Parts: sequence; structure tokens; C-alpha cells
Amino acid sequence: MSSYVMKVSRNGQVSIPAEARARWQTDRVVVVDLGDRVVMRPLPEDPVGDLTGKYPRRPSTDEARRQARSGDVDAARRKRA
Repeated sequence: MSSYVMKVSRNGQVSIPAEARARWQTDRVVVVDLGDRVVMRPLPEDPVGDLTGKYPRRPSTDEARRQARSGDVDAARRKRA
């Protein structure tokens, strides 16, 4: 892991060191404000296509909506019981 000290320009710009740019091999980054710190991460060419986790395959909008609503119905039933 490397640390860099960089100056923020009057326009709010920061230069990413060449070593880090070469390792990331990207021309776009996402900046996340965590309150007490800022995290800069490389943004993939296809951010949506690179998502993994909850769904092993990308569901259609209708499938995702149906799954979300069934969870809401189950929660409402448990609340009434």
C-alpha cells in the first residue's frame, strides 16, 4: 500500500500519481465521502455489468420488483402476527 500527499488546486483538482494510474489502468474514478475521509476507487468500464453479490445473474426489472415486493409482503405479515 502506498500513501501520497497531494495538493488540491483552487478548482478542487488533485493529480493522481503516475504509479497509481498505471496500476489501476483506468481513466475514471469514483470518489466516496465517508465523512472523516475520502476514498478514491477505479471505476470499471462497465460498472453495472461488473456488479456481483446479491444476484448471480442480472434480473430483469420486473423480476427485481417482484422479489422486493414479496419481501415487503412477508414483512407486513410478520408484523401483523
